[in-house]
Amino acid sequence: MAAVTGWVMASRDNGGLPYMVIDKVAAEVFVFDGAGLLVGRSPVLVGAAKGDDSVPGVGDRELSNIAPADRTTPAGRFVARFGPAVGHKNVLWVDFLSAVSLHPVITSKKSEHRLERLQSPTPEDNRITYGCINVPAVFYNEVVQPLLTDTNGIVYILPEARPLNEVFRETRPQTESAGL
Repeated sequence: MAAVTGWVMASRDNGGLPYMVIDKVAAEVFVFDGAGLLVGRSPVLVGAAKGDDSVPGVGDRELSNIAPADRTTPAGRFVARFGPAVGHKNVLWVDFLSAVSLHPVITSKKSEHRLERLQSPTPEDNRITYGCINVPAVFYNEVVQPLLTDTNGIVYILPEARPLNEVFRETRPQTESAGL
C-alpha cells in the first residue's frame, strides 16, 4: 500500500480529489482527503473469487447468474461517484460497467454472517461479495459520505494476482527505480 500512496502523493495522480486505497488481501480500506491526509480506515468485504479483473459483461447479469468464479473485485484506478442503485439507495460507484460499488454491508441474508466477517480479526473470511466492497454502515455514513458527497473520488484497488506495477504502471519497484 505504501508504494501506491507514495506514488499518488508524489505524482498528484488524485488531482486533489479525495481517494481511497483498497487492499483486498488485507481486507482493508484506507480513505484520504485530497491533500493525502488519512481520514479513516476500515475492514472491508470483497469479491468471493480471487482475481484482478471483472469478467466481461458481469455488470449486465442478474446476481443469480454470476458464477462463483466470476465474483471478483477488480484491481485498478477508478473514478468513483455517488449514484442510485437498486432499491433507490445511493452507493459509491467504483466501476459502473462492472456493477462494482462501495456501500454499507448488506445484512439481509443472515446465513452469510457479513457483520461478523467484518469484525473478525483476520481477512481470510472477508471474501463473500459478488465484487462490491462492503464497509460497516457507521464508516460509510461518517467517513465515506461526508468526504465524497459533493465530489468525485479516486479509488485504487490493489491487485492480488498481478504485480503492482502491471496494474499501476507508474509505480515501479524500488530496485528498478534505483537502477539495481
